Amino acid sequence: MTTADNTEESSFVGQVLLAMPAMSDPRFERSVIYVCAHNAEGAMGIVINKTLDSIDFHELLDELDIPTDEKSQDIAVHFGGPVENQRGFVLHSSDYQHSETLFVDEKVGLTATVKVLRDLASGDGPAQSILALGYAGWGPGQLESEFQENAWLSVPASDALLFEIANDDKWERAFNSIGVDLSVLSGSSGRA
Repeated sequence: MTTADNTEESSFVGQVLLAMPAMSDPRFERSVIYVCAHNAEGAMGIVINKTLDSIDFHELLDELDIPTDEKSQDIAVHFGGPVENQRGFVLHSSDYQHSETLFVDEKVGLTATVKVLRDLASGDGPAQSILALGYAGWGPGQLESEFQENAWLSVPASDALLFEIANDDKWERAFNSIGVDLSVLSGSSGRA
């Protein structure tokens, strides 16, 4: 079993990043990102609250010549981030395991193979999953710098936040989970 590097330097692995209300990058406005890897070489995560309207699961399977059967669910295709946005990633519960699955922690894995799509199509995939095209990536020190600029807030991940709460509600519910009232957050800082 392969696991994500989770040293002291990679303290955001397995955490959820919340875009602060003043996020200036429109691709990440109101984003909720699950961090899959973070070390001295950079960070990688999957946006878990934004779906793509341009393609659905069955169209994606058709494009890849993957047959479906009656056990196949209609799975939303998420915007995982702007990096390699033609590449698919499945963030999933740990009940599913493939030789190339990266286990972020004991509850969550990330698989980026066609096999996981075939398994989802046949009803043999993970119990809980998010299918995403692309990912969010940061170079060495970039994520830390963005935290210093108050672009992100980190909160603990939960199964509910990852897989159960509706996408439109994840951002606000994640802030509420740590007692933050969004109505009091300001997009700018003042001077005394």
